[in-house]
Amino acid sequence: MKNNLFPLLFIILLISSCSTPSSLPTRESTYANLYQQSPVTIMLMPPINRSTKVEAKELFYSSLIIPLTQRGYYVLPPLLTMTILQEESAYDTELYINNSIIRAGELFGADAALFTIIHSWEKSSISGIITVDIEYILKSAKNDESLFHRRGEISLNIEMNTGSILGDLIGTMIATAMTKEIGVARSCNVRSFLDIPFGAYSPYFNQDKHIHSMPKEFKETITKTY
Repeated sequence: MKNNLFPLLFIILLISSCSTPSSLPTRESTYANLYQQSPVTIMLMPPINRSTKVEAKELFYSSLIIPLTQRGYYVLPPLLTMTILQEESAYDTELYINNSIIRAGELFGADAALFTIIHSWEKSSISGIITVDIEYILKSAKNDESLFHRRGEISLNIEMNTGSILGDLIGTMIATAMTKEIGVARSCNVRSFLDIPFGAYSPYFNQDKHIHSMPKEFKETITKTY
């Protein structure tokens, strides 16, 4: 089933792009720099954590490799990248996001670097809502140009249907407490990278230029009922 998912998704996107008004920008125009440079190897910079959840940075870091790999890119192992950055006293990503990444790219043999900013990483057991707000910035390691930029806010709304108000409240609190924020963050990754052009290792490489690009910022609420 999983092997058939991405071909099906590609066909759906292609059909929808044909029925969407031509005034909307295409991926080719939105991500012109990415198509021109066609990066193959991506290094993951440690996330910038602006949330109140201290451990969000470490929890989120390793979640980025799978969705990028599925889009056809080779992603350097996060733990190896982090270790080398620490040895080079370059673990503070904020030093690089507004400065040149070229030297780091040469050190790792990477074509591009992905920066992520965790703006929000919150859980409310009483209301049954988990929210993550994450920004994704892909920069060229060749000339520091921006290649891809999106920001997504995903909220998971957990509801219980036990037949009583008290049972719903208690059930919602328990279910929310047992649900990890990282699961919602992974959903945000998938939805955000749905718009990144396919990489060199994808069979759809350079075949998605005329698909209409998605909004750079989006918000989505997912409801899960027990």
